[in-house]
Amino acid sequence: MLEHSQAVRKELVNEVQKMSDEQLNHKPSQDVWSPAQILEHLYLMERVITGGIKQVLMSGEKREATEKPLELVVDRSRKVPAPENLKPGNGPFTKDELLLKLEESRRELINFAETAPEQMLNEKAMKHPHLGDLSLKQWVEFIGYHEKRHLLQLTEVKSTLNKK
Repeated sequence: MLEHSQAVRKELVNEVQKMSDEQLNHKPSQDVWSPAQILEHLYLMERVITGGIKQVLMSGEKREATEKPLELVVDRSRKVPAPENLKPGNGPFTKDELLLKLEESRRELINFAETAPEQMLNEKAMKHPHLGDLSLKQWVEFIGYHEKRHLLQLTEVKSTLNKK
């Protein structure tokens, strides 16, 4: 269930590994997030999703959800504004601080995914603002697709650094 998310996370970390803090905090324009802000957003998102699915698993009632094509999330041609609570701060951030946060949020997700009964993950659902109801299992998978979307965004922003 987490293989895709783990592969994407490895790609993401590799992408920022050689960047300086200055490069990470570079904003190509006022309306574009810096690589650091993208990482902060991913951390916030993973924490909120993990917290939400834990809550639904413990107290939510059984609710069927049809499986959604999560690969559509990666399509960056459709802009999706982040909810207020998932918008990153302005920074500046350090690479070490961001990588530590991402490691922490991923450890929490892994601990949850490894201990949650898979049958219950399939039987309970939580609403996504654009995709509708997703099973908790699909929510766990969604994290990797969402992160892939922002990995593409990060590489776009990073390419503007080379033009400086």
